[in-house]
Order: sequence, then structure tokens, then C-alpha cells
Amino acid sequence: MSETFQAPRGTRDIFPPESDRWRALAAAFADHVSLAGYGQVIPPMFEDLAVFSRVGESTDVVRKEMFVLAARDGEAHQALRPEQTASVCRMFAQHRPPLPWKAWYAGPNFRYEKPQKGRYRQFDQVGLEVLGPDDADVDVEVIALAWRFYERVGLRQVRLLLNSLGDGPGRVRYVEALRVHFGAHLDALSEASRETLAQNPLRVLDSKRPEDAALVAAAPQLADYLSEPDAEHFARVRRGLDALGIPYQLEPRLVRGLDYYTRTTFEFAADALDAAQNAVGGGGRYDGLVADLGGPAVPGVGFALGVDRILLACDAEGAFPPPRAGVEVFVVSTTPGTEAVELCDELRRAGVRVDRAFDGRSMKSQMKAADRSGAVVALLIGDREAAERVVTMRPMHGGEQRTVGRDDVLRELRPMLDGPSGADH
Repeated sequence: MSETFQAPRGTRDIFPPESDRWRALAAAFADHVSLAGYGQVIPPMFEDLAVFSRVGESTDVVRKEMFVLAARDGEAHQALRPEQTASVCRMFAQHRPPLPWKAWYAGPNFRYEKPQKGRYRQFDQVGLEVLGPDDADVDVEVIALAWRFYERVGLRQVRLLLNSLGDGPGRVRYVEALRVHFGAHLDALSEASRETLAQNPLRVLDSKRPEDAALVAAAPQLADYLSEPDAEHFARVRRGLDALGIPYQLEPRLVRGLDYYTRTTFEFAADALDAAQNAVGGGGRYDGLVADLGGPAVPGVGFALGVDRILLACDAEGAFPPPRAGVEVFVVSTTPGTEAVELCDELRRAGVRVDRAFDGRSMKSQMKAADRSGAVVALLIGDREAAERVVTMRPMHGGEQRTVGRDDVLRELRPMLDGPSGADH
């Protein structure tokens, strides 16, 4: 007996109608952000290993979670993308499109982490990036687009967490203050946080380990170290969100999971989900990342939203159901001719969703298949219909069947598909 294979751990197979829902979510996002002038980019699923190393050598993403690809010579030169911001910035550094550059993306990323509900080793995101402007109003636009997208898909229990990490001398002073604070209590820190402290003290603030909680809570506040330009930038972001009526919660410990963030950082939490796994998206500024990837010193800001978590939150709130799928018409044929082949092709070219049975199944079997398909109308072709070049139209949800000429099928179908039963389908 041959071996039965299964999907790799941390992945899963997605079938209709859930796959239709994924596609509908991505389509809704594309339509939403295109209203603000964003165009789609499609970066490779793998890059030079050094591209992703720029997201932060002190992060778990780089240290523990990347799927590194070994070349034939055994050297590790490339990695599957764990996120897409670095790839988008590499695209800009390489191709230099005109500024400001507004890009959106959708697709899978890969991280080797412990699988759990809403967290997979292959996971999809939708997101966008803006490169060029340093204007705080761009930060407001980016945050507002994410917030309005959650509204668009029907989510109402989402909170916006907001912070500024600052930049320049103020940030340097704050990092040193954290180093002193945590360094004075090394014995009380977890072993993982002691390692992180040596590389990037900011990352210790992101620790969720119980033994670190008290020290993290007592850490210095970044707001006390912001430079005047950084403080004014953050104030402008807050004024913009206030003007749009978008509520937010200041979260001074919010540093996100990547090292490239500067100034504005934000995260969206879905209260309908378990608190331990309720982040449905986030982002911020990363004004030095393009330069780190060999490009000019171009500011950037963006976000990524997790498709799995969004749909789980939608389930919890009863929002964004799967789109009505299936076919509109089912062709039932008991003749040996090509009438069914021709009719299906004609209707599909006219934009009608059509299916049929194969393998010479009986009329009864085909009608059962038509019923399972969810079709509004069954089109029957038997020996009489084939000889007289007609088709019998049978409504699947009540109504009298009738015979129409072969050339009149499309015209006669339209009212049936556009009527109440067809619209509900």
C-alpha cells in the first residue's frame, strides 16, 4: 500500500467556499487601496538572505524563524520571505520608480514557528507601503486605510494601538536608558531577554515572558526622550486620526516584532479573539530600510494585515461570510453528440457560470448533480432536443419547465438568472 502524504506541519489545505472567501478578501483590499492610488507589486517568494537580515538581527524572525534555502554548494544564500516590506524596499532600491511610490501586495509568507490557531508556518497577508514622503499625514493615510478596511469587511471590535519609537539622537538616548535599566536587573530577566538586551534593548519591551513583566512595566517611557521633531511628527499623526474620528490607544511599550521601525508604530487588536492571539495587523515607519538595502535615504511607512486572523475575527463577529459561489446553470445531456460541449462553451463565453456531468451518467444521476451544484436552472438535452435543436429549461427552485430554441437559450436565461432566485444565488 502506497504512503498517504499530508500537508506539512504548520500549513493547511484550503477548499471552497473558504478559498472563495480568501479571494474575495484580497479583491476587497485591492479595490479599497486603489481608491488611494496604490498599485499592486508582486515580489519574489524568496530573496537573498541579506535582504531579510535587515529586518533585525535581534528579532526572532531572523534568528529562529526564517526558512533558509541551501544552495547546491551547501551555502545558505537565500531565504523564503518571512514578510514583504523588505522585499518591496529592495524592489525600490533596484528599480527606482518615481516618488512618491505607493504599492500594495498580497500573498504568502513563511516563518518556522510553533503552529497554533491563527498562526501558521505559511500565512497570507495583504499590505501596502508608501516610499518618499516624510509627512505625518502619510502615516495618517496609511493607518486610516487599514482602519477603514476593517470597517469595510464588517469588523467593529478592533482597537488601534499607537506609539512612536522616535529617531535620531532621542532614540539613541532612550536605547541607552533601557540598557542601563535592564542591565541593573540582569538576574531578574529571562535568559532570552538577556540575549536580546545585548543586541537591541528595545526588543526587550516586546517580551511576553512572565518573568520580564515587572521590569518591562517599570522601564523608562519613550515619550520622555522624543526629540522635538519626532514629538511634533507624532502629535500631527494624532491630530490627523482625531480629525478622522479614528479612536486609538497610546501604547508606550509597542515596538512591534521587527527592528527597522522608526517614529510611528501601530498595531490592530481584535477584541473578539483570544487576547494571546488577537493582533490582526500592524505597521509603522521604517525611514532607514531602503538605504540599508542599497538605495537612497528614502523614508517609508506601511502595514501588513494577516488574512487568517482577519477571517477568524470575522467569524467571531459574524462578518464577511463566504461569497455565494457555485454555478448558475447545469447542463444535463443524455446524447452522444457534442451539444453539451457547445452549449457550455457558448454560455461561459457570455459570462454565465456553467457546469455539467461527464462519463455518460443517467438522467437521474445528472439531475442529482445539478441539484448539488446549486444551479438556478438546468438545461436538458436528450435525443428529441438534439434532433429538433431545442433545449428544455427546468428551474431548480420551482416553476414550470419549457422548451426553447437552441439559439434563444442565452436570451431566455437572462431573466431567470437576474430574477429573485438568481440574485439570491
